[in-house]
Formats: sequence, structure tokens, C-alpha cells
Amino acid sequence: MRPAEESAFIVLIPYNPREGMSLKEAAARAGKSQTTVKNWCLSKGIGRRVGGGVWIVSRPALDMLLDGNEAALLLYHQGRFDSSEVRRYFERTKVPCPESAS
Repeated sequence: MRPAEESAFIVLIPYNPREGMSLKEAAARAGKSQTTVKNWCLSKGIGRRVGGGVWIVSRPALDMLLDGNEAALLLYHQGRFDSSEVRRYFERTKVPCPESAS
């Protein structure tokens, strides 16, 4: 059994399978290796291990990172789904936006 990674990021909560993609898919989308994307999950909070198993990457969060939109990514981590910046990424990736945590 693998040890759980510590994460200060709130990502893919609530979990919606339509929001997530595999490391392989995210790496292809970003033009990077799976290792790089996994490191981004840990350092930038764009994904997490679901059920302690496989890594799942958030489609909107990956796009925020690739666009360099740190403000939107911070709002996403805060659960601010009512923000137009965050909603724009959910719309762009055709993922239903969850309700705001605040």
C-alpha cells in the first residue's frame, strides 16, 4: 500500500468524474510527461489521488495552470465556483461547475 500524499489543495471536491482525466490524458493535453503532470498535481494542486489509488487531474485546473492564470487556480482551490474566472474554465472544458463552497 502506498503512503498518502499530503496536500494543502482542495481539488476535485466535490468529485465529479466528468471533471477528471488520467495522468496520461493530461500529459498529452499539456505536451508534457506524466511525471511532470504528477508533480504539478502535488505542487500546483491540479489533481489528486481518488480513493488513494490512481491520479486524476482536473480539466479546468489544468487549463488554468497552462494559461498561467494563478488567480483563477487560487479561487478554484478556495471552492469559489461562483467566480466568473473559475466558471469560465468549467464552461470551456464543458464540465458542470459545482456550487460554491462559500
